[in-house]
Amino acid sequence: MKVQTKAYGSIEVEEKQRIVFPRGLFGFEEVKNYVLLDAEQQPFYWLQSVEREQVAFVLIDPFLIRPDYELSIDNEELADIGINTPEKALIFTIVTIPAEGPMTINLQGPLAINRETREGKQAILSDPRWKTKHDIMAEIAARPAAQPAR
Repeated sequence: MKVQTKAYGSIEVEEKQRIVFPRGLFGFEEVKNYVLLDAEQQPFYWLQSVEREQVAFVLIDPFLIRPDYELSIDNEELADIGINTPEKALIFTIVTIPAEGPMTINLQGPLAINRETREGKQAILSDPRWKTKHDIMAEIAARPAAQPAR
């Protein structure tokens, strides 16, 4: 299928790249259909809305930045998208790249995607360690040398 993207213009994507967020994402509840794309700069990804070209998010695997990251999500919260074991989930966090200031990740509001059904959900973690803005470079610099990313 063809998708108009914010970053790459009109591109052809495979159906397996489609992700449905039945409840949308926080602040974008009405936008439900997305595609997951590899970004030109690894280890980043693009989550591009199929419905609105200007709605796109840069994503990253949070464990690359914080190997000690813990998802304290109630199993019942993920059951509605069919995730009942950790192996079924892809976990991403949203990256913010401001014009000025540090690039940050939102560790408080991770995205969980069911690998099989391609349905996703954004969760809100109550663990006080995880905030909406973690400076990526500061997090990497603070990581102990003996603790490489997974």
